[in-house]
Amino acid sequence: MSVLQCLRPCLRSPSRPISRAASSAFLRFYSVAQAQAEPRIRTTLESVEYSPEPYPRIRPQKGVLDYKTFAGRYRSLARGETSTDEVVIRGRVMSTRVAGSKLAFVDLFQNNRFVQVHKVQCLLAYDKLSDQDVSPTKFKDFVDSLHRGDIFSVKGVPHRTPRNELSLQATELPQLLSKCTQELPGELKDKEARMRFRHVDLLLDPYLPDVFRLRAEIIKFLRQFLSDEGHVEVQTPILANSAGGAVARPFTTSATEFSDRQLALRIAPELWLKRLILGGFEKVFEIGPSFRNEGIDMNHNPEFTTCEFYRTYADLEELMGMTEIMFLRLSRIARSLIENELKAIEPKAIDFSPPFKRLDFIPAIEEAIGKPLPDLASPTAQSDLMLIFHEKHAGLPSFPTIPRLLDKLSAIYLESRCKEPTWIINPPECLSPLSKSFVHPANQQRVAARAELFIEKQEFVNTYEEENSPAEQRRKFEEQVQYHGEYHGGDRESTIDESYLQALEWGLPPTGGWGCGIDRLCMLFAGTKRIADVLSFGTLRNVVGLRNTTNRTL
Repeated sequence: MSVLQCLRPCLRSPSRPISRAASSAFLRFYSVAQAQAEPRIRTTLESVEYSPEPYPRIRPQKGVLDYKTFAGRYRSLARGETSTDEVVIRGRVMSTRVAGSKLAFVDLFQNNRFVQVHKVQCLLAYDKLSDQDVSPTKFKDFVDSLHRGDIFSVKGVPHRTPRNELSLQATELPQLLSKCTQELPGELKDKEARMRFRHVDLLLDPYLPDVFRLRAEIIKFLRQFLSDEGHVEVQTPILANSAGGAVARPFTTSATEFSDRQLALRIAPELWLKRLILGGFEKVFEIGPSFRNEGIDMNHNPEFTTCEFYRTYADLEELMGMTEIMFLRLSRIARSLIENELKAIEPKAIDFSPPFKRLDFIPAIEEAIGKPLPDLASPTAQSDLMLIFHEKHAGLPSFPTIPRLLDKLSAIYLESRCKEPTWIINPPECLSPLSKSFVHPANQQRVAARAELFIEKQEFVNTYEEENSPAEQRRKFEEQVQYHGEYHGGDRESTIDESYLQALEWGLPPTGGWGCGIDRLCMLFAGTKRIADVLSFGTLRNVVGLRNTTNRTL
């Protein structure tokens, strides 16, 4: 036995087949502990003589099938039966089992799917090869050289084994398409390593690929649902001279063409989309990224994806009803996918049957605290609200403006009650400067024609009737500047978007607006509490950390 074989048990040919349990134990023992300590690259001494080019150009081949088609086309083969069709299967080696010097079983996986329909067992039997130039020694050397992670093309005939497993019986030695020069672990347990080596974790953990496929299906559903409703999908600017659309700290940058100006990445597409409504579109939507230069936590990332739509002549009741139908249909599609295809995800048991429960902001808080809220337009409103916090022994928010005090009361007394899908409606006007407002008939407070959908105590949808009066919008912008002009001693600035106010002068028809965070929606249906799990390469912290992986091991 060579020194190399002593050092690498995976190159040895056992005298009898290795059981699945033993194979799994071997991977845990060798691949995880050793590969995490120091991933090593195969040397030229380990190069395979039968494949002088380890990274060949792909060439056209007849009979190439994906695994799902292969399984469906030949599912009727009886035990021991072999088809006369010659087909080609391509995929990554995940495990091998050797049975003597002339028989081996190789499991190929495709599309990151660790379920039966995306796995094919390739049967390598020396006496079934059509190439007469392959000697027993060459066959044995080939089997010994098989490496977990390598990508092969296998030509053969479909065959069902006596144990009733559909396999591909090779008629030629498999062709190496791409060599994996690292030791592919059995799993990654270290959380930091999983994020730094996301591409490796995707190969090993079936949950992540299923989450990303679920995300793709959610976006596909939203796009189709809105298109069926008559909305036109559009793309609006990401870079502009101001962020616009919400109160948040933007990312700023510069452009070669405008060296004397500071540009900003958008924090929301809202004002651009409403400009399109002003331009004559009646229904528009956009699914795309926005950016906020703020903190990273379990639920927030500076770069995030939203879906926003705007439709003319839609009131709040229409928007809420449309949302309830949307979520009901989406929940059914997500559950079907999870139960039938994306089985690494645990299905969520949430009842989305409409109508959803509603909490009227001011009456619900007054009921919870046992007293009426002060007149929010009075000069003493801020101090009166702070007194309520003192009476209830609740901590004040940092920089306790009226909007922040009301938002904190909502978090304490309303959002905490929203386990099942629940609308919080009619918030005070100061909490929604871009929405129309009216006097609440029950308490005479000015409130916004707005509704927020909460599920499991998290906000998922924000929808309202858009303010279309230039004068009223200016007044609300000015109040917004008053409340948010200084934040933590002037750390944040808020300005009035004069160009948007000027655009409103051309006449914005009564319009309903709707926004939803895609990342949080994916978290809900995937059953995860971390936003990093639904982002291809994690949060900004993880992405920035990728620069350091070249000098770090698994």
